[in-house]
Amino acid sequence: MSEHSPHPAEVERDVMEYDVVTVGAGPAGLSFAIRLKQLNPDISVCVIEKSSTIGAHILSGAVIETGPLDALLPNWRDNPPPICVPATEDEFWLLSKTGGRKLPLPPGMHNKGNVIVSLGAMCAWLAPQAEALGVEIYPGFAASETLHDADGRVLGVRIGDMGVAKDGSHKPGYTAGIDIRAKVTVFAEGARGHLTKRLIKRFGLDANSDPQGYSIGIKELWQVPEDRVTPGKIVHSFGWPADSRIYGGSFLYHLDKGRIALGYVSGLDYADPEYKPWEAFQQWKNHPMVKPLLDGGNLVSAGARAIVTGGWQSLPKVEMPGALLIGDTAGLLNVPKIKGTHQAIRSGMLAAEHLAASELAPEGFDAKLRASPAMDELKKVRNIKPGFKRGLWWGMLNAAWETVTGGLSPWTLKNKADWSSLDKLKDAESPKRDYSERTLAPRDRLAGVYFAATEHDEDQPAHLKVADTSVCVTRCAEEYDNPCTRFCPAGVYEIVEDAEGKRLQINAANCVHCKTCDIKDPYEIITWVTPEGGSGPNYQNL
Repeated sequence: MSEHSPHPAEVERDVMEYDVVTVGAGPAGLSFAIRLKQLNPDISVCVIEKSSTIGAHILSGAVIETGPLDALLPNWRDNPPPICVPATEDEFWLLSKTGGRKLPLPPGMHNKGNVIVSLGAMCAWLAPQAEALGVEIYPGFAASETLHDADGRVLGVRIGDMGVAKDGSHKPGYTAGIDIRAKVTVFAEGARGHLTKRLIKRFGLDANSDPQGYSIGIKELWQVPEDRVTPGKIVHSFGWPADSRIYGGSFLYHLDKGRIALGYVSGLDYADPEYKPWEAFQQWKNHPMVKPLLDGGNLVSAGARAIVTGGWQSLPKVEMPGALLIGDTAGLLNVPKIKGTHQAIRSGMLAAEHLAASELAPEGFDAKLRASPAMDELKKVRNIKPGFKRGLWWGMLNAAWETVTGGLSPWTLKNKADWSSLDKLKDAESPKRDYSERTLAPRDRLAGVYFAATEHDEDQPAHLKVADTSVCVTRCAEEYDNPCTRFCPAGVYEIVEDAEGKRLQINAANCVHCKTCDIKDPYEIITWVTPEGGSGPNYQNL
C-alpha cells in the first residue's frame, strides 16, 4: 500500500520491479548507482528524477573536492564534465556598502586542487556513465508517494499521475503513475526532499538529532567580455548587504569562455520578518567590486535552491526498514567549506558498498556512515554555523576558535528549526538596510523566473499546499506581515484584494522548486509536493 493508504478501488497501476530504486539523479544518487553496478553488475538499479532532463533541477556553486570522484571514476579527467575549470586563486572579502577589505583565507576555504563545475552539467555527464553500466535512468518521473507493506517497511515509490486537472478531474491525456517496487529504496532527493521529510516523521529518524537547518542559495550565470574573466579565480565575501544578525555571503567563480557564476546565500535562520533574500542578492551584484564585472554582460541563467546547513548535530538516522538516505537529503554539506558534492559522492559510494556487502539490507548503514570520514569532517566544524546565531562578530570569533582547536570543544551548539526563528513585527528590530539603487538585470523576481526557464502546466493541482489560508490574511498578516511574499525568490505568493476581501494567491507556475516556503513558513502550514513529472525549472549550466 502507499503511504496515503489509497482506496482499493483506485485505478489500476503498472508495476516495475528492481533490486534497487534511487530517488534523485543528483551527484549522490548517480554516484551510488555507478558504484553499486561496479561492485555487482547483476543488481538491477533504477534511478528516477523529477526534472525533464538530468541536471535541469540541479543548482550549486559549485567548487568540488575531487577525492571521492577520483575514487569513483579514476580516469574521469580523460573525459571531464563540459564545465570543469581548475581552481587557480582564492580571495575572501568583508564588504561595506562602498568597498571592502581583503581578509586572510579561512583554512577550510583553500581550493588548490579543486575544480569549478556546473553541477547540473556534471550530473548530465555522470548519467550516461551510469547507463553504460546498466543503470536505468528515467527523467520526468516524479515520485509522489512511498510504498509500504503492512509492517511499514518501504517497498518503493509511486510516480505521480499525469493529466490531472486543477479541479482533480482527469484530462483526456490522463495516465496513472506507475509503482516502482524494490528490495531497497535509496533517497537522494537533495535538501528538504519531500518524501524524506515524511519518512523522517513516520520513522522518527530525527528523535536523537537537532532540527535540520537550511540556507537559500540564489545563483546566476553571466556571459561577459572574455578579458574580464580570470578562469579559476574564486571569490567569497560576507558583510554588506546583510546586517550583522543575518548569516549571509556570496560566491563569485570565474569560469572559461567569458562566463561567470555568482550567487548569494542567506541563512534561513534569520529573524527579520522583512528580509528579502532575492533583493539582498541583487544589491550585492551592484556592489562596486562586482558590478564592473557584469556591466554590459548578459544574464544567461538564474535559479534558487535550498542548501542543507544543520551539520553533524542535525543528522537524522539515515536508515529505516527498506530504505536509506544519502547526500544532501541526509544533511551532509560542510558549511564552512561551502561544499557538499564530495560528501554526496562519498555517501553514495559508501551506501553502495554497504548494500553490496549486506545482500541489499539497509540495516547497519547509519553506523557505517557515522564511523566514516564524512562524519569526521562534519564533527570538526559542527559549532561554526550555529555560532553565527549570536551575530556576525561572535560567530567569527567562535569560528576562529573552532578552527584553531580542530573542533575539539567539549560542547556542541544546538540548532533550532528555521521556521521558529522569525521575530514577530512587534518584537523585530528594524535594521538599516543601506541599500543602493541597482541597475543590473533582472529588475524583479518575475524576470528572474524567466531566466530559470520554469514550466508548469497551469491546469494541474497546485503543488504548494497551504493547510489553512485564513491564517495568511489574519494572524500572519498581523504578526509577520506575510513573509512568504518576501522569502520566495520567484514571487509565488501574493496577498491580493478583490470584491471578497484579502486572500492568498499562489502563482504555482512560477515555482523554481527551491523549497524555501516549506522551510521558513512560521506556521508550518505550507507543504511542497511534486507537480507533474518534468515540471519546474530547466536550468542551463547552473
